[in-house]
Amino acid sequence: MLKKVNIKDEANAVEGLYLYKKVGLLNSHVLSVVQVENRTLDFHVHEASDELFFVIEGAFQLETEDGLLPVDAGEFVVVPKGMRHRPVVGQLAKFLMIELAGTLNKENSGDGYQD
Repeated sequence: MLKKVNIKDEANAVEGLYLYKKVGLLNSHVLSVVQVENRTLDFHVHEASDELFFVIEGAFQLETEDGLLPVDAGEFVVVPKGMRHRPVVGQLAKFLMIELAGTLNKENSGDGYQD
């Protein structure tokens, strides 16, 4: 059965910051939304999978060894597997994230991810 999902509505329905809400599955990839504000995670690496950040609302910077890359609403960035990175978020931002199931965990999500 097909299911239509409004990403903005799903992100707005998340009650609280740093809580990841799974909104879909694509093959072995998890699609989740999250609201983040005033948070910089520790640098980390995903060895087995790329990771996609799509900014629904707001903006953030993705920090790598090459520096800071600003990403605004309506834009996305794919972090290749094996790349050391961390999101740097000031003002409120809402994201859709896509990654291989098992990529996100409490250690690399700021402790807000639940299976």
